[in-house]
Amino acid sequence: MRATTSILQPGEGDLPGDHYLSATPETVLWGRLPCEQDPAVLRIAPGETVTIDTVSHEGILEDQGKDPLAYFTGHGVAASDVLADAIEIAGTLSRDPQNDGPHVVTGPIHVAGAEPGDLLKITVESLAPRVPYGVISNRHGKGALVGELPRAQGNVSVFCPVAERDGRLVGTLPVTDGGPRVVEFPLAPFLGTMGLAVAGGDRPHSVPPGSHGGNIDINLLTEGAVLYLPVQVAGALAYIGDPHFAQGDGEVALTALEASLRATLRFDVVAREEALAEFGDVLGPLVRTDEYLVPTGLDPDLNEAMRKAVRAAIALIRARWGLDEHLAYAYLSAATDFDISQVVDIVCGVHARIREADFDGVDRG
Repeated sequence: MRATTSILQPGEGDLPGDHYLSATPETVLWGRLPCEQDPAVLRIAPGETVTIDTVSHEGILEDQGKDPLAYFTGHGVAASDVLADAIEIAGTLSRDPQNDGPHVVTGPIHVAGAEPGDLLKITVESLAPRVPYGVISNRHGKGALVGELPRAQGNVSVFCPVAERDGRLVGTLPVTDGGPRVVEFPLAPFLGTMGLAVAGGDRPHSVPPGSHGGNIDINLLTEGAVLYLPVQVAGALAYIGDPHFAQGDGEVALTALEASLRATLRFDVVAREEALAEFGDVLGPLVRTDEYLVPTGLDPDLNEAMRKAVRAAIALIRARWGLDEHLAYAYLSAATDFDISQVVDIVCGVHARIREADFDGVDRG
């Protein structure tokens, strides 16, 4: 992540990918995710990189006026520092707030050769903040404290400027509304939504994640991380969105620090035979960092999401390193953290952090 507070309007600044995909009314969906029948907005070969502009939903939603220029200038942002693509999307597209999600996703991207049964490997090459500000919201009676917060003020959206401190970027908050911004926390940008199209003609709601990925909100997916997703339709039809500058595990108030990112991603196809040899049968999102393999569990019931994450972790350890089931279970209990990805997206998420170095002594044959 670059330590900069510059503005990245569409097409401006560094575009390091083999391809560039802007966010326009023709290349995004708002509130729904792509399905098999959606035409690709870009076609690429495996191994190619794409620089993709994403647009945050915060500042364009109906309860914020559906006018990002007015919304952000009302918080002291210069008009020239409001993203032109956010203004165009808000002014051109609409959604059904009762039936659609809030997220804007860019795509889908057709990756040649990807077929159902394969894995699509998405490597996060770089993530550049497009603006030096974002928003954290608690709205519509949602979040971890439903019925308690928000209180009398109803929907709460907290504007959060970004500052540079000793070569790093931080989010800033006051102690009380209108006060000096003395609370600072480090940014760790990632894409809350990374997914693949589902089979059939029905576009999924943008909020609940699933085996297709989508709104998984796993904050380990920062620069250098990899996401593996099971391909469900020919060409995979990948998309991204819900850009975050920072998020704590749980995302308890409902949103992270939501703000637009420019992402450069590499897309590779892992053939089914190779995927089975490496990881076993991957049925949902699998993350890899420099240190961890991260299987996931997803379910509306948090307890069941936890159980699914444990089962996925045992299956991964057995397939990759050959441990007996009871020994894999014992290892997880002694050495693996299970983190709550989020509890606010209808379907809750749990992910396990399995240290690959712990198995360096295992002969995989």
